Amino acid sequence: MEALFDRNTKTGDIVTRFPRASQLLKEYRIDFCCGGNRPIAEAIEEQNLNEEEILTKINTLYRETKALNEKETDWSQVPYSQLINYVIDTHHAYLNEVLPELSGFVTKVYRVHGVHHPELAQVHQLFHQLKAELEHHLIQEEEQIFPKITAYEKTNSEQHLTEAVQAIDILEQEHEAAGNILKELRKVTNDYDLPEGACTTYTLTYLKLDELESDLFQHIHLENNILFPRLEAEAKR
Repeated sequence: MEALFDRNTKTGDIVTRFPRASQLLKEYRIDFCCGGNRPIAEAIEEQNLNEEEILTKINTLYRETKALNEKETDWSQVPYSQLINYVIDTHHAYLNEVLPELSGFVTKVYRVHGVHHPELAQVHQLFHQLKAELEHHLIQEEEQIFPKITAYEKTNSEQHLTEAVQAIDILEQEHEAAGNILKELRKVTNDYDLPEGACTTYTLTYLKLDELESDLFQHIHLENNILFPRLEAEAKR
């Protein structure tokens, strides 16, 4: 299979086309910000790294991400545990990776460009509010709510089902709050419209915020529109 990214692809172009690659490049200390305008082969050679290994990892991660996004499963029919594991392994794992990374980017862009772009103060505040709320939300789900649902699946216990259903209102309110912050972020950035001559870090920050929104919408859809209604329907029987 032909590689999407090759040795001549500029590092800045890689993260622009595939924002998730930024974490991988950071691990290898490959500069995609200030040095984003040169072929990745140069950056790899400068660090005395294995070119084939790094390009293979980037292209493999890209294909895996694309395949995961294209894979269609009827989530309304699978066992609760399968849906929960998918949410944790895909969407929670993504948030655990991207939130700390985006925190650094948002802060750096605000510090460097905030004087000329005052909206970045709001971006910084809104993003960190979202980050704090999501981190709390993930812990609540993984440590308290999801175990009740999987326990219900194993035991058919009415108590576990009742406890899980009672928590749904709070989780849906938290989802709505996250959605409102995302709307506000999109509003203050004018739909992530980049200023003329925006640097690679500025560009990547907006790209990754946009990607975060898309992932979170899919994440919330699986819970609000599939997982929770299934539980509520069973509780009414």
